[in-house]
Amino acid sequence: MKTKAVIINEYGGKEVLTEGEVTLPELGAHQVMVRTKATSVNPIDWKLREGYLQQKLDWEFPIILGWDVAGVIEAVGSEVSNWQVGDEVFARPETTRFGTYAQFTIVDDHLLAKKPVHITFEEAAAVPLAGLTAYQALFDHGQLKKGEQVLIHAGAGGVGSYAVQLAKQAGAFVYTTASLKNHELLYKLGADQVIDYRTINLQELLTDIDLVLDTIGGDTQEESFPILKEGSGRLISVLQEPDQELAKTKQVTAKSMWLEPNGEQLAILADLLEQKKIRSVIAQSFPLTESGIYQAHELSEGHHAVGKIVISSET
Repeated sequence: MKTKAVIINEYGGKEVLTEGEVTLPELGAHQVMVRTKATSVNPIDWKLREGYLQQKLDWEFPIILGWDVAGVIEAVGSEVSNWQVGDEVFARPETTRFGTYAQFTIVDDHLLAKKPVHITFEEAAAVPLAGLTAYQALFDHGQLKKGEQVLIHAGAGGVGSYAVQLAKQAGAFVYTTASLKNHELLYKLGADQVIDYRTINLQELLTDIDLVLDTIGGDTQEESFPILKEGSGRLISVLQEPDQELAKTKQVTAKSMWLEPNGEQLAILADLLEQKKIRSVIAQSFPLTESGIYQAHELSEGHHAVGKIVISSET
């Protein structure tokens, strides 16, 4: 089956994004075909477009970027039993060269979750990659428990905005960093204390933090070590591997993580969305066109979007 898509035929800047038609693989027994209503942009998209992930993901061209989808099931594989044509779903599909900037997307049936009725396709498409990253960082890797203190860097970002809400739901005391203009939003999302990283030295303010979620890397990551609780503190980075010598000196656990698509965890997030215990913060929506994706990548690369950048096929 062919699908219209925004693709890349080479690595490079935003100008390599182009509209094209791609032949999708045959639908597997445990796969469904989803008609894309919305997708979203994550940093992995433009990092892959630039060629930074070529060694990890060595794919042939053309490549369809995008790894979030919300839409309607168009067809089901021969052994799919839990889903049927017409179901409204969302997912973080497996990481393949057949991504979600496309009219149709193939998803393994175990990675699907039912789209909550009261939220839009755009709000659902914002969740999978960023929401699952936040969930896995806090709970699978960070082992966050009720009553603990957590610091979430860049709480107004895509991962950060979900992490703040999930940590609060788990009963943690939530610190987060953000520029002053985003403080009000983060307090509404449940943060207990929002810190202006431009004017406040974290090491003068915080101590004995149980968990740091690093979404920035570099100096910010390094400066997080002194505020961790000695002996039991954890630093989880969604970016580069932390300095193990610093971790050893402080006697803390520090590691990086790579998201694992997970339908069961996405269903947990769907339930929280349904109950209005968490919500998607949408920075901006763009159409599923070459120019729309170009503008969305431009906004994402600036690192100042508040919440998630979404792409809508309905626009």
